[in-house]
Amino acid sequence: MESLSDASRQALYLLFTGDRELWVVIGISFTVSLRAVIFATPLALACAFALAYLRFPGRRLLISLFNTALSVPAVVVGLTLYMLLSRAGPLGDWRLLFTQEAMIIGQILLCFPILVAMSHSALQASDRRVWETALTLGATPLRALLTLIHETRFGLIAALIAGFGRIIAEVGSSMMVGGNILNYTRNIPTAIALETSKGSFAQGIALGLVLLLLALSLNLLLTLLQGRGEVAA
Repeated sequence: MESLSDASRQALYLLFTGDRELWVVIGISFTVSLRAVIFATPLALACAFALAYLRFPGRRLLISLFNTALSVPAVVVGLTLYMLLSRAGPLGDWRLLFTQEAMIIGQILLCFPILVAMSHSALQASDRRVWETALTLGATPLRALLTLIHETRFGLIAALIAGFGRIIAEVGSSMMVGGNILNYTRNIPTAIALETSKGSFAQGIALGLVLLLLALSLNLLLTLLQGRGEVAA
């Protein structure tokens, strides 16, 4: 087993020399997670708006369900999807198991409750008169919604950052439905798990550094946005 100092030096070497295998893993991880967030966001915003601005039977129950879903483990989502997408499952004919599409579906299920819950909080805390005034002035519902989104943009961006941060580092769902296939479904967390299990820490440390830098960047961005939101308020 290589020493920590040797593994760290090799990890930096892999990062700064552009090791192909390492950067393919990073590219797959970011591509899959960005696609998941992009696909989940429109419906999540629609749900958050309905929960914040509309009154209908079961509304409080839905809010409770979304808040509860925030704590669902990624491995449970992965297991459920695996059973659905396996050959013996009801969706086996789709042949999605061990594909990037299956990983995206799993990550959508993981980030969707976060997007809804945080967007709902941001919209609920906004001034309802923004929506009502826009409609009174003759704006279409879509135009009024865009105005409302602009007014709550800092909170909504915070929701996007939190959702992306949740899925970029999850390992349970991606491992189960992606299969950790080299150059296809192996992303940062599954690669770290694999390399660690083999006792080869250099690539794991390099990928861990990428996640740490990403976490730092996302937190700095979130802090900056919150500061601007306080100034704007």
